[in-house]
Amino acid sequence: MRTLKLHFPDDALPTLDAFVKKTKEARTFRRAQAVRAVVTGQRLQTVSDTLHFTYSALRKWVYRFAHQGVPGLVDRPRSGRPPKVTCALEQHLNRLVDQDPLQYGSLYSQWSCRELATVLARETGVQLGRESIRCALKKRM
Repeated sequence: MRTLKLHFPDDALPTLDAFVKKTKEARTFRRAQAVRAVVTGQRLQTVSDTLHFTYSALRKWVYRFAHQGVPGLVDRPRSGRPPKVTCALEQHLNRLVDQDPLQYGSLYSQWSCRELATVLARETGVQLGRESIRCALKKRM
């Protein structure tokens, strides 16, 4: 295995410590912990074995941190279809759930996912299935 010939800035450890404390995403937290261990002087192989990263993945994250800093540890946007339920649509749905379904012409006093989908489509023009509504509501909890 080749030795890494990277130089980290003097403030690399305090930067990583602050990032580890404030990040909420588990994947990014693990990456920052692993990179921090490498910055403190531990060998890549030791850190990858201890934290259950592949050697190549850890090497990639260390290189990204060395060249891009903390933003290099965050996931890059993934390809694929953008989600149908946008943040604005989710907010609209949350406001709708807090209101009485009888005001919207429902026959029942509790919302069903199908009723919510119908009212949301009428108000916003976005057609969602009841499963999409259910998933959005599940995030709310």
